[in-house]
Amino acid sequence: MGEEAFGFNVRARRVMSISMSARAPRLWDITQPLRPGLPVWPGDTSFAAERTWALEGDTPVNVSKVTFSTHSGAHADAPFHYDPAGATAEALDLSRYLGPARVMDARHARGAVRLADVEAALAGAPPRIIFRTFGRFPHDAWVADFTAVDADLVEALADRGVVLVGSDAPSMDPQDSKALPAHHAIRRRGLSILEGLVLDDVPFGDYELIALPLPLAGLDAAPVRAILRELP
Repeated sequence: MGEEAFGFNVRARRVMSISMSARAPRLWDITQPLRPGLPVWPGDTSFAAERTWALEGDTPVNVSKVTFSTHSGAHADAPFHYDPAGATAEALDLSRYLGPARVMDARHARGAVRLADVEAALAGAPPRIIFRTFGRFPHDAWVADFTAVDADLVEALADRGVVLVGSDAPSMDPQDSKALPAHHAIRRRGLSILEGLVLDDVPFGDYELIALPLPLAGLDAAPVRAILRELP
């Protein structure tokens, strides 16, 4: 009895073989591990973990509690962070944090990433832009003079159709800024923010970004598990 009698022909088998042998797209995890000793903004809440139940004796499971800032590690700022009338974390548009993105080299920028620093790399860019500013990401120490993002660059990105700006820095604005010009340019233009990404091992170029924020109701930011996936 031939293969066709079972509804399975040689062509279908060949397609299945190709599909099964195809290499899975590579993933880059660009998320800081949340842990004791994680550097945080000066004066903000340090990460702490405590075991509530321990798997021993009559207790069948481990359960823990954690305390940490909403801006710990890789995180998405909600508009409520810098706008008292802004949306809170559970109301963020998840589509902004999922889709084509470009990782760009901004390590040469000084003080803030400006349009002149990255304009050549913006040609044909997707709607999500992520800047690498650190030579090596500072996993174990707070760096006060990190590289921010210039407000005029935010305007230029919005004019080009960008909907999300990301960075390995902990903020879009300098640590000592009170006016927060980049955050407010982002507010005016309706962009989304990712901060605290780890980009050391990521080649510059285009990817699929997956970085969905937790729905922390009523809060100003939320941690993300940020992943870049190789494009087909």
